Amino acid sequence: MIEKLTEANRKQLMEFVGKKPAENLFIIGDVEAFGFESDFQTLWGQFNEANELVAVLLRYESNYIPYAEGVYDVEGFAEIINSDPNMRELSGLKEVVEKLEPLIPKKKKTNSSFYYAKCQKLLETKSDDELARVERLSLNELVENVELLKGVPEFQASNITVESKKRMIENNTGRTYFIRVDKEMATTASTTAENSSSAMVIAVATKEKFKRRGLASDCMIKLCKDLLEEGKELCLFYDNPEAGKIYKRLGFEDIGFWNMYRFE
Repeated sequence: MIEKLTEANRKQLMEFVGKKPAENLFIIGDVEAFGFESDFQTLWGQFNEANELVAVLLRYESNYIPYAEGVYDVEGFAEIINSDPNMRELSGLKEVVEKLEPLIPKKKKTNSSFYYAKCQKLLETKSDDELARVERLSLNELVENVELLKGVPEFQASNITVESKKRMIENNTGRTYFIRVDKEMATTASTTAENSSSAMVIAVATKEKFKRRGLASDCMIKLCKDLLEEGKELCLFYDNPEAGKIYKRLGFEDIGFWNMYRFE
């Protein structure tokens, strides 16, 4: 049985998705931030005969994210999604969404799959003194940070803006760390979708002339160390196996793939 979730379901929902906080980063974060009554967000739950929650579907604007621990009502979720003419994106763990995608009749624009990794403990760490050069970004350094990112080839087409980074800092849904070399911002690493139990690492970048000095590693270690000390699991997407080796050295482990389908 699939029902629309309300505030009365919060405890049951959060216990269900909270068993895997990294995998359910977006669902947890959006519920904590926007609850159940927002007009741009809706949640549905599938319950078994014992009234236990076995699957969840989140709508955030035009994006849908399903989650289930095993078999779920794929046809029921597809019916909900297909009833929304504004639906434009379906994303989630590969084993969950690949069952649902064939039932979406809309024409796909893009189909992407990323490695999905999480970290619960650092394998490589340093003392606070060794990481003293790592700073936390303030609002008056936003422009400089975005200019750094836009100067790195892999981020030139990204949708990162001063406004989006400002919103994350003000809403406590993201943070950015960086290192300066001779007063110039040389490397950076950020989080997004931070919530009470997890956070996603994004925008790890170093200017070309400062690469191979261990700057990005120090930035990542400081970022991960602080978040893990706050009791949060870390996760990230990557599509380059070489980058994956760096993350795994720090303590990230692959937990599967995250698929994203965009529709016309």
